[in-house]
Amino acid sequence: MTDQICISPVDGRELARRPTLSQASMEAVLADARRAQREWAEVPIAERGQKMLAFLDALLGLNQQIIPELALQMGRPVRFGGEMRGVEERVKHCVATAEASLAPIVPEPKPGFRRMIKRTPLGLVFVIAPWNYPFLTAVNTIVPALIAGNAVLLKHAAQTILVGERFQEAMDKVDLPKGLFRNVVLDHEQADALIAAGAFDHVNFTGSVAGGRAVERAAAGTFTSLGLELGGKDPAYVRADADVAFAIENIVDGAFYNSGQCCCGVERVYVHESLYDRFVEGAVDLTSKYVLGNPLDDATTLGPMSATRFAETVRSQVREALEKGARAHLDPKDFPADKEGTPYLAPQILTNVDHSMRVMVEESFGPVVGIMKVRDDDEAVRLMNDSPYGLTASIWTRDIDVAEALGDRIETGTVYMNRCDYLDPALAWTGVKDTGRGASLSEIGFQLLTRPKSFHLREVG
Repeated sequence: MTDQICISPVDGRELARRPTLSQASMEAVLADARRAQREWAEVPIAERGQKMLAFLDALLGLNQQIIPELALQMGRPVRFGGEMRGVEERVKHCVATAEASLAPIVPEPKPGFRRMIKRTPLGLVFVIAPWNYPFLTAVNTIVPALIAGNAVLLKHAAQTILVGERFQEAMDKVDLPKGLFRNVVLDHEQADALIAAGAFDHVNFTGSVAGGRAVERAAAGTFTSLGLELGGKDPAYVRADADVAFAIENIVDGAFYNSGQCCCGVERVYVHESLYDRFVEGAVDLTSKYVLGNPLDDATTLGPMSATRFAETVRSQVREALEKGARAHLDPKDFPADKEGTPYLAPQILTNVDHSMRVMVEESFGPVVGIMKVRDDDEAVRLMNDSPYGLTASIWTRDIDVAEALGDRIETGTVYMNRCDYLDPALAWTGVKDTGRGASLSEIGFQLLTRPKSFHLREVG
C-alpha cells in the first residue's frame, strides 16, 4: 500500500498526502455500505432526491474553498469559478427526472394478471474518478446511483485527492444511513484486488484507455457491470455555410479551456476550403490572447497542465508534427510562463497537418489543436471517423437537417451542432470504440445503475 500524494502543478510542492486504507478498514467500509444500502433502498425515490438536493446545497456552500483548491491541485484558473454550475444543473435534472426514469414498465393489460418490470438497485457502486473535471465527472454517477437506491464508494484520483474529501464533507451534512456514501483512499493495486474479488455490483471508471483495460481485466469473471469513459480525440467540422466568427470563438474555447484537459475538448478541426484561411487567421488571433500563468492569479486564462509528464506528451507530439512538415502558428516565447520541464505549456495551433502525425490521431489532452482543409462533407466525415476514439463530434453549419444527417454517419457518442465541450444531463453521456462502454445521466444512465426485475402475478379464483 502506498500513500496517495498530490503534487501541485502550480509550484511543484506536495499539496496533500493521504494514507491508503488497510484491508481491515476496507472490509468494514464494505460491510457498512451493504447494510446502509438495504436501508436506503426502502426510502421513497422522492425522499432520496430531496437528500441529494440537500447534498447539493452543502457542496455549493463549500465552493469558495473548492475554487482555489482546484487551482492548486490541477491548475484550472480561479477566474473560471470551479465546476458548481454544471454540478447544480446535473443534480437538479437527476432529481427532477428520477421518478419517471425509475418508474415500472407496465405492459398492455392482460385479464387475470398483473405484470410489470421494476427497476431495482444494483447494490454497491464503485466510482473511480479522474482529476480533470473532478466534481463533474464524479457527480455523473454518484447522484443518480444514490437516487436509484444504491450505496456508493468514491475513489478519487491522487491528483485531486481533496475533491473526494469535499464530497464526503457535503454528504456528511445530509442525514444519510451510516456508510451509504464513503470516500475511500486506495492505490491502483488495492482497487484492482477489490474489483477482482467481486466486492462491487457496478464499477464506473473515467480515465485512460490503459486504465479502462485494467478495470476490465480485474472484473473478468465477476459479472460486475462496468461503465467506462476513456480516451478521446474529438473532431470539429466547419462547413462552408458556417458562421465563421461564431465557430472560431467557440472552437478555440473548446480546444483550450482547462488547458485542453477536457474529456470532450476539441483536438482536431476540419475546415471547408472556402473558409479555411479566415478560420485559421481568426483562431490564431484569438488564441494569441490567452494569458498563461499561475492559476491563482485572476488575470490568468490558461493555467499549467496537471503534471509535467502530460505537458511533455504534448510537446513530443508537436515536435514530431513539425519534423514532418507541420506549421506552428504561435511562438511559445510570446507566453513567458512556458518552460520546458514544467507543466506550463503555451497554446499551439498547427496547420499543414495530416493523419500520419500523432497530434492528429493520438489523444493529446493538452493545449494544442491541428487544423486541416477539406473539400466537402464526405472528406470531413472520413477524417472524423479515422480515429480509435468516439466521444463527441461537432458540426458547424446553418443547416440543422444536414447536421443530423452527417451526425448519423459519424462514429461518436454525441453529435453537436454549433457548440462543443458541453454535457447535457438530459442526454446519455456515452462513447464508442476505445472511448469506452456504458452511459451516464439521462434515463439511460438510471437504467444502467439498476437492474430489471419482472413481476408476473396471476390471480386465482
